[in-house]
Amino acid sequence: MVASDGFAAFLQEQLAPFGRLVFRRMFGKTGVFRDGVMFGIVSDDTLYLRVDDQNRADFDEVSGMPPLAYQKGGRMIDLSFWPIPDRLLDEPDALLTWVRSAQGAARRVAAERKPAGPRPTGSRRSQKARA
Repeated sequence: MVASDGFAAFLQEQLAPFGRLVFRRMFGKTGVFRDGVMFGIVSDDTLYLRVDDQNRADFDEVSGMPPLAYQKGGRMIDLSFWPIPDRLLDEPDALLTWVRSAQGAARRVAAERKPAGPRPTGSRRSQKARA
């Protein structure tokens, strides 16, 4: 479920020192972006933050909580977004520390992805366009 207006406003207020955030609805959830990079997802008014190998230790406190996942082909796919502990909603400075860590992970993940280049001329899409 997407972020409620109240929860989104709360996050905007709590994370104001972090910079301008963009909330975008996607796949029944809400992506949280800064500088074009998605570092968080809100589902059912729970904030999940991006985790990778470099910042996983920062998230030890929530390692027993299930990460955001979906089912595909009979198996669960881990999205590498972990929920924040509830206490962070009352600790804005600590929340900012976690968010900065997640932003770093999100940037590293984005840098590892290969940019989508032009499609080969033999692709189905280009063949349809020529027809």
